[in-house]
Amino acid sequence: MMKPFYPALALAWVVFTALLGQGQAEVIKIATLPPDGTVWMKEIRRNAAIIEKRTAGRVQFRFYPGGVMGNDRSVLRKIRVGQLQGGGVASGALAELYPDSQLYGLPMLFRSYEEVDYLRSRMDGLILKGLERQGLVAFGIAESGFAYLMSSLPIRRVEDLERLKVWVPEGDPISRTFFEAAGRSPIPLPLSDVLIGLQTGLVETVGTPPIGAIALQWHTAVKYLTETPLLYTYGMLLIDARAFNRLGGEDQSVVRDVMGNGVIELNKLNRKDNESAKQALKTQGITFLRPTAEALDKLRSIAAEATARVAKKEAYTPEVQEMLRRHLDEYRKIP
Repeated sequence: MMKPFYPALALAWVVFTALLGQGQAEVIKIATLPPDGTVWMKEIRRNAAIIEKRTAGRVQFRFYPGGVMGNDRSVLRKIRVGQLQGGGVASGALAELYPDSQLYGLPMLFRSYEEVDYLRSRMDGLILKGLERQGLVAFGIAESGFAYLMSSLPIRRVEDLERLKVWVPEGDPISRTFFEAAGRSPIPLPLSDVLIGLQTGLVETVGTPPIGAIALQWHTAVKYLTETPLLYTYGMLLIDARAFNRLGGEDQSVVRDVMGNGVIELNKLNRKDNESAKQALKTQGITFLRPTAEALDKLRSIAAEATARVAKKEAYTPEVQEMLRRHLDEYRKIP
């Protein structure tokens, strides 16, 4: 009587389970504050579908938009413990983890989008590599645009801020320091609470790009926009390096390629949409104000003071700060 050939069965089982494991999808859970229907979410979902197709279903994404997983800090905490594998977060949320990632957002750093493009073409790679050293894989820096003051009362001078309650994002040291340098005690709120804050009078002034004001409906609770860009705002799509490294080498390349090109496209779309949003705000009755030259000089002086304060508190790398200033100076000397 022939004895069962158990070693052969064992080997067959090992091969079968290995093949089964290869066919299983890696599901990457990503939370974002932007709600569904925004340009950000439309673009990121489109890219996710391309990745799933190009990897034959081996890499899939599951999204939690609209802040359902909490604010940016909550999202980063959930990434650390493995509850999420990634998130779309504003740069300010990375202040403690990687301070240099905030440098583009220093108050009144840029005078134009041309300066932004010149600097970013030379420094984005350095910022992204720094994030990877902290265990987060980023696929590019997604521009939200220049933030303007929007308020219930007109702001033409710095002194006009004294009668208004000013909002700042939770955990954003740059915005907070700027308004403190202007003599205000800003009110920190999560993004989800700002509209109610505006409607109830808890806050009366917000800083936001035009597309943000419309997407979050803040424009329905303000009357004025002061047409001086205070901050350059941006975010990043991040995936925990542990989750990313579980992907095969070919699949990693696909994700980097598709998401990287997606961020480039998102930058183009957001810049175009911010111009359209400005016109939409005017159409909907928002009054645009221009500060006087004297007021603008005072704002720049406050921005310089705030930058100096922030640089003392935050652990910015001196060499990176110097590189940033050097590139801006180079551009401003170009005839």
